[in-house]
Amino acid sequence: MKLSIIIPVYRVEATLNRCIESVVAQDFGDYELILVDDGSPDGCPQMCDEWAAKDRRIRVIHKVNGGLSDARNAGIDIAQGDYLTFIDSDDYIAEHTLAPLMQKLIEQPDIDILEYPAYVFYGSPKQHLLAFQGDTTYHDMDDYWYKGQAYQHSYAWNKIYRAELFHNVRFPKGIIFEDMHTLPRLLKQTKTVVTTSQGCYYYCMNDAGITATADGNALRMLLQPHVEIIRNSLRRDRDFQTYYLHVLNIQMDVYEQTGDVPILPDHHLKASNFKGVQRLKATALNILGINRICKVNKFIHKFMGSR
Repeated sequence: MKLSIIIPVYRVEATLNRCIESVVAQDFGDYELILVDDGSPDGCPQMCDEWAAKDRRIRVIHKVNGGLSDARNAGIDIAQGDYLTFIDSDDYIAEHTLAPLMQKLIEQPDIDILEYPAYVFYGSPKQHLLAFQGDTTYHDMDDYWYKGQAYQHSYAWNKIYRAELFHNVRFPKGIIFEDMHTLPRLLKQTKTVVTTSQGCYYYCMNDAGITATADGNALRMLLQPHVEIIRNSLRRDRDFQTYYLHVLNIQMDVYEQTGDVPILPDHHLKASNFKGVQRLKATALNILGINRICKVNKFIHKFMGSR
């Protein structure tokens, strides 16, 4: 059972070797490592070629710059593995990560997506561990999304995918927060997701990265797929309402930064489902509605910022 590991490469001279070394040092060897040089203007193209010369499992694509999604797609197009995984070139994986994950896929061949833990914003004050207790199996993708709160960790990395899921799916080019646009499309074809406590992905904080520098336009792109999911959902249970409050936060941020008319549909929430700030927010939403709560939130932040 072969694994294709796709690493987009662009202006990462300082971290590229660490990333690749974390793969070649694994105690699992049946993989191909695809380095996609996305027109990097520094020494990364040569570094990729040097790695390929040292290890026959490493393949290199040199292409004109097209962005992260385009680079991942180029890797998918030539991947030959039964399974795919992605690592960003300023991140890395822990020792002994791949072997137990691939063994799990051998033992449970029905798994379509296997998700494993990650240190998020590693190396910064915002660092936190995305952990899973033991193994949890989801056959209902709604349960994975709402109860498992997959919307909180829709990252392309920290997951191993059955390659067939990408036969008709690619990452959208020109879109920021492309992971959030892609995972729901993959889940439409998925029958089994397993989250496991084994392995670890290190998502390193990058002050110049997309997440750290997201502006109003980027947040628009993040909001849009969430709103589509809410519009099409028939659920109204507590897990749905928790998700709704998560999306409400994004909507308020978009309004605050852009002034766009809110696109999140109004829903009445059961405030008693929540505690503290969440209960207060749910109550305010029920009284004010989406448009007014966005305006009030913007006014409060503007007032506090002026003090």
